[in-house]
Amino acid sequence: MHRFYISPDSWNLDRLVLDEAETHHAIDVLRIQPGERAVVFNGLGVEATVEVSAVTKRSLELKRLQHAKTPPLACRITLGQAIPKGKNMDLIVQKATELGAATIVPLLSERTVVQVDSEDSARKQEKWQAVAVEAAKQCGQNWLPAVHAAVTPKEFFQTGPRFDLMLIASLQPDARHFKEVLAEHLAIVGKKPANVLVLVGPEGDFTPAELGLAKSSGCRPITLGPIVLRTETAALYCLSILSYELLG
Repeated sequence: MHRFYISPDSWNLDRLVLDEAETHHAIDVLRIQPGERAVVFNGLGVEATVEVSAVTKRSLELKRLQHAKTPPLACRITLGQAIPKGKNMDLIVQKATELGAATIVPLLSERTVVQVDSEDSARKQEKWQAVAVEAAKQCGQNWLPAVHAAVTPKEFFQTGPRFDLMLIASLQPDARHFKEVLAEHLAIVGKKPANVLVLVGPEGDFTPAELGLAKSSGCRPITLGPIVLRTETAALYCLSILSYELLG
């Protein structure tokens, strides 16, 4: 069945209404007809199966048949990602959604080639959030990751976010293997972390100052193996391991 997103602000189980963009997609692209069934979700774990009772040029009438709540994933994973060149951030957001990330924070590292001002940041944030919505629709994810506005690493750490475990991908010799760090956390705390941060730098890695800031803020350097990965590959590598180890 087709899936459509309704934002939490507009979510009303007694009157489920698609916004203009979703309505256009349903009517003009999918050519949905009365009697067809679909699924709508609000990005906060709730989905409803609906039947299209009527279609006009600009609206759909939806009849709710049933609804359900999907429990949140076992671990909230936050990806702090240095913004790469081109459209690779779109790819990272898409795959991060599919791999269960709860939050995506675009980072403006000193070595980030892309320059973003406040107006451009808001536009990109909206665009990347839309990418996450489309990915969630495709993969059946009912928990939509929140894509934040772009910030510098210093600005991010100044907000004082709290995590059970904080990691940073690093090319430095003090970086340790994923399994080693996760096993050590389990041995010390006695349970898997429920809230994890992983930072992935730009091509060429974070600067020594940024790495030092992250480490002083509690991040533990991790190695991604002997092969130097592109930043988008590194993000997917980290999220895949965390998804396997903590979300199952």
